[in-house]
Amino acid sequence: MRIGLDCSSAIHQRAGIARYTRGIVGALARLGGEHRFVLVVAGREAGSDFALELGENFLVRELPISQRLWTILWYRLQVPLPMELFTGAVDVFHSPDYVLPPLRRGKKVVTVHDLSFVRYPEGAEPSLRRYLSAAVPRAVKQADLVLADSECTRRDVIELLGAPPAKVEVVYPGVDEAFRPIEDAQALAGVREHYQLNRPFLLSVGTLEPRKNFIALLEAYAALRGVDGFEHRLVIAGGKGWRYEGIFRRVEELSLEGDVSFLKYVPEQDLPALYCLADALVFPSVYEGFGLPPLEAMACGTPVVASDSSSLPEVIGDAGLMVPADDRDALAGAIRRLLEDGKLRGELVKKGLSRAGKFSWQKTGQDLLAIYRRLYES
Repeated sequence: MRIGLDCSSAIHQRAGIARYTRGIVGALARLGGEHRFVLVVAGREAGSDFALELGENFLVRELPISQRLWTILWYRLQVPLPMELFTGAVDVFHSPDYVLPPLRRGKKVVTVHDLSFVRYPEGAEPSLRRYLSAAVPRAVKQADLVLADSECTRRDVIELLGAPPAKVEVVYPGVDEAFRPIEDAQALAGVREHYQLNRPFLLSVGTLEPRKNFIALLEAYAALRGVDGFEHRLVIAGGKGWRYEGIFRRVEELSLEGDVSFLKYVPEQDLPALYCLADALVFPSVYEGFGLPPLEAMACGTPVVASDSSSLPEVIGDAGLMVPADDRDALAGAIRRLLEDGKLRGELVKKGLSRAGKFSWQKTGQDLLAIYRRLYES
């Protein structure tokens, strides 16, 4: 097969979709040696070294325009400039980032990671919400197959966008092999020193935006500070997204400036050590299409406290403590219970490692190749 993949997000972004795209490309490189892959990236020289370690069956095509201009031309103005002008003929074209470019032939696959802009519109940046509200339903309608990261997202695509159930399938993301318990004391000490983590700490990972529910986390943490013997800092790792001002304002209102650290964006290579150093990952998100941080934390042997919303029960199962996203008291209670009950911690660490082992990029790559072949043969 000759398979096209839109890989612009892997080059130009840093958070979840970028990591998802790099994950599937790496998996396909390890598994799809008999096939030809054409990776499309926007911007001259943006992907010049992207395929160096992928193999001779991978070809990078750089679009002579920026990703922003590409988005305007194809997805906002809907200029009918076919992707095949850049890729040549492909049997299957997969866009892992919500939208599809114009295509003349070949089967079309699009991944929809979540519908938070529909389920939780008050938490989305307005211009992005308007764009996605127009472009994503159009892509779902045009696609031969829609991939969802979870059963939760699959149900949302069917219910909210009216997609035929047979047209939407779940392919779970994986967790990279770098996320594992780290025994190298020197590596851990280096990360601890770099981020000035000189106290025991609770960790939360995610872009600073309303959907991640960091204000509820701050309020739960503030309640814990009055507990005798509680000495943990709260460390939040994630870049600024949108509507984040209230997070910093709440820190000031609760007088938490000396106990809460914002690390901004943390490079992927530092994340495994950061998880391993934390006493717990706290992930109170209101809505997630999948929720990669809890999975990564469990793979590192770090126990998880999370909300029971959207797809998170699918990811965590019985391997973490789960509470309603809007219940600050329950969140504080679960954190305290986890820190004080050594037996419970041990059980959750063991269950988390086992649970994380069920999600691998190899399995994701195998599922994708089977889907591509089925579409190709149809």
